[in-house]
Amino acid sequence: MTQAPAKPHRVVIVGAGFGGLEAAFGLKGAPVEITLIDRRNHHLFQPLLYQVATASLATSEIAWPIRYLLRDRPEVTTLFANVGGVDAANKRVLLDDGGSVPYDTLILATGSRHAYFGHDEWEPFAPGLKTLEDATTLRRRILVAFERAERETDPEVRAALLTFVVIGAGPTGVEMAGTIADLARDTLPRDFRHIDTRMARVVLIEAGQRVLPAFPDDLSAYAQRALESLGVEVVLGEPVTECTADGVVYGGNKLAARTIVWAAGVRASRAAEWLGAPADRAQRLQVEPDLTVPGHPEIFAVGDTVTIKGPDGNQVPGIAPAAKQEGRYAAALIKARLNGETLSPFRYKHAGNLAQIGKRLAVIDFGWMKLRGALAWWIWGIAHIYFLIGLRNRIAVALNWLWIHARNQRAARLITQGSSKVAQ
Repeated sequence: MTQAPAKPHRVVIVGAGFGGLEAAFGLKGAPVEITLIDRRNHHLFQPLLYQVATASLATSEIAWPIRYLLRDRPEVTTLFANVGGVDAANKRVLLDDGGSVPYDTLILATGSRHAYFGHDEWEPFAPGLKTLEDATTLRRRILVAFERAERETDPEVRAALLTFVVIGAGPTGVEMAGTIADLARDTLPRDFRHIDTRMARVVLIEAGQRVLPAFPDDLSAYAQRALESLGVEVVLGEPVTECTADGVVYGGNKLAARTIVWAAGVRASRAAEWLGAPADRAQRLQVEPDLTVPGHPEIFAVGDTVTIKGPDGNQVPGIAPAAKQEGRYAAALIKARLNGETLSPFRYKHAGNLAQIGKRLAVIDFGWMKLRGALAWWIWGIAHIYFLIGLRNRIAVALNWLWIHARNQRAARLITQGSSKVAQ
């Protein structure tokens, strides 16, 4: 009797972000059958989302179809579906449409969304920035504000339309505030006849005591000075206590503003809830040193889904390089297990923090070296171009940035969601 060939090990990856996609790449050549599930059909380069929101880049320059990226991997099946839970006892991923997908090993790379600290009712007025839809919504709001201000005759309403509030002074908040200021000061002035876009107010509000709190004090202070030189009003030590369609309240002060951007916090997906696993206040899974879920060695969790400490005792940051390292490690450990081997615990290697401030300045902290100003901006740009997928995208983004740098023009200033009659 001929013995039936052994079935390949089934790996299910939930989420095609940096961690999930890196795990799929890392499993190439292993005797596995991979199912990659994502609620969207594209992989997104999130660090440049704010450039779509501020009309610097087009959506197609920072996102790629998942099927295209894995077209040469016959062992990978991509499913366009929404995961609603995990049946860990029966090793099945549960889909919202009632279907399910069996697994031998599961990798949860489900990412995170905005956290409004118990005020989810603020989201319609202060959208965050995590998806392409978020970015195009914000781009529309920003550009529509200028368009409506052009026609507005009431000075108070016009002032509110030309006031842009960014809540949260981490990298996303700093980059958004600086780029909106650049847009108003350098790109738009010649396009309008009845308003001076250079009079727009960009207000960055941070509950903490400094901008870019993850950076050293001197770089944080430099970033604040650079923002202020661009015309950004930086408000520190004042948490926002109210967000409405008319503006925000902070420190007892009411500020009329029609465009608000939320960059103050995130919360993880529901992965911890699906598994009944321990989680921190941001709902991030507390994983074992090998990135597995406690009590479930067959389930890995990576990226923004998890909280784990690095070699220095600090929490591994929720940034793209960390997610990629975790996805790569999970793939390596799965391959080692299939060979009857094991690996030492995951060890995060910090490659540095980078943040852009406007179109010609940036700050970089490599730990062993700190950079600021124009040189940091060039290194920031080269690093981001390097990590983009595909030569065409690298060339397109590089040319766009050079054009913005030289001519102060942004080609993606398109209002694509509805007409002038549609409410903001």
